[in-house]
Amino acid sequence: MKILIKNGRVIDPASKRDETADVAIAAGRIVGIGGAPAGFAPTRTIEAGGCIVAPGLVDLAARLREPGHEHEGMLESEMAAAIAGGVTSLVCPPDTDPVLDEPGLVEMLKMRAEKLHQARVFPLGALTRGLAGEVLTEMAELTEAGCVGFSQAEVSLANTQVLQRSLQYAATYGYTVWLRPQELYLGKGVAASGPLATRLGLSGVPVAAETIALHTIFELMKSTGARVHLCRISSAAGLDLVRRAKDEGLAASCDVSINSLHLIDQDIGYFDSRMRLSPPLRQQRDRDALRQGLADGTVDALVSDHNPVDEDAKTLPFAEAEPGATGLELLLSLSLKWGQESGAGLARALAVLTSEPARVLGTALGTLQASCGQLVEGGVADVCVIDPQAHWTVESGALRSQGKHTPFSGYELPGRVRCTVVGGQVVFDAAAASGAPA
Repeated sequence: MKILIKNGRVIDPASKRDETADVAIAAGRIVGIGGAPAGFAPTRTIEAGGCIVAPGLVDLAARLREPGHEHEGMLESEMAAAIAGGVTSLVCPPDTDPVLDEPGLVEMLKMRAEKLHQARVFPLGALTRGLAGEVLTEMAELTEAGCVGFSQAEVSLANTQVLQRSLQYAATYGYTVWLRPQELYLGKGVAASGPLATRLGLSGVPVAAETIALHTIFELMKSTGARVHLCRISSAAGLDLVRRAKDEGLAASCDVSINSLHLIDQDIGYFDSRMRLSPPLRQQRDRDALRQGLADGTVDALVSDHNPVDEDAKTLPFAEAEPGATGLELLLSLSLKWGQESGAGLARALAVLTSEPARVLGTALGTLQASCGQLVEGGVADVCVIDPQAHWTVESGALRSQGKHTPFSGYELPGRVRCTVVGGQVVFDAAAASGAPA
């Protein structure tokens, strides 16, 4: 298919391009920006006047709930949510059922995703067998099967020796280890430690749960030379440690969740289980530090932390409710909202969703490395057309994800995706989805 996206404001944070231009697409590649090649005859023209034409979004944390948790989410529903949110590439953690610790399981997941012809799925392999924290997986075989890194998901590693060996092995072969920094025993609470948790009688997770884990990780990184991506930093103190580690030259990157970027523990209100999240919502000073860290580049990427939860698991007392929220369809709008409120600007709000997360993935992207998260002639045509003037109210029932629970229900947010292109194919068209004339 040949597609011409006309008259849009082309913003590519990677190249700092910001101009009104046409984008021509053929055979799954971008063949022209600013003008189509001679003889180019589009089979479809997308009028993008007044809209932003940006790279497809890259989300580094999205659970698809398959295999094993189909009652909470199916590939079909979660991929539909992804493309409706402009997400063309997403990373999923290994805590499925069964755990992604065997090459065959990874290959099956990738095959199922590819058959849908929607967003690209990049699985993380389990760091240890069954995420039990005892025996390392066959990382080389999992990499060949398509894993872009290795993770314990939400399961903390109690055995520091196992963590050291995993980092040594990963460093030897150039793999990246993805870790959520949380000390096992201190991290068993349900809310952030503080006056609110005390008043509500909820077990707390102190900031030390994050900082102790970070100190351990950084010391082991120094001795092994491993590359580590830190998932969903949640505290000001933790962020300060990340900043210092980067200043020291450690190969560390990190992301923050849309939940931690916009919400604080006070939003729990009167035991609102929609706010039961992991990591738990912290105090305003932590949120403010995360917002500043995302603006100044200490935080590399913003993630949806998409984790659909079914009705039965969420409508329980706060401490018993399953942590998690749907986020794929909210990621873009919440980033734009942050960009406006913080003064970081539109380019940075798009960069933390496109070029920056693609940089975190780096060589693990394989043949996509040179063009993922950016708009470049000759690159893969993963494109998102955004109406920045549109405002919409989050209605849980209208979300395409099978998980309907979100802490942002009722929020009015800026920006809507008009069209999503993956590999040169239009996979989402808002006008067609709403039944309006295209």
